[in-house]
Amino acid sequence: MIKIQVDESEIRQMYQDAIESRLEKLDKEMVYWDSSELKKRTCMSWNTIQNTFFFDDDFPKIKVGGKWYFPAEKVKRFLEEWLINRR
Repeated sequence: MIKIQVDESEIRQMYQDAIESRLEKLDKEMVYWDSSELKKRTCMSWNTIQNTFFFDDDFPKIKVGGKWYFPAEKVKRFLEEWLINRR
């Protein structure tokens, strides 16, 4: 008879590492966000976004037709700085 012992915490950690790696890869694949993605990423409603930083001259946004797009990397950097400056 063969007996196998499994370290559940090690397997859990490997699983979490694999998920994080995949999420990072997917995140890097997004070049632009739309307004739905911006709301999701900031955990803010569209009204709150407009009332806090949307109209800031430094906030990166592009309107194509009737839809707003946001360059993902630039927006991440802007939001990090914006939040730090709110302290």
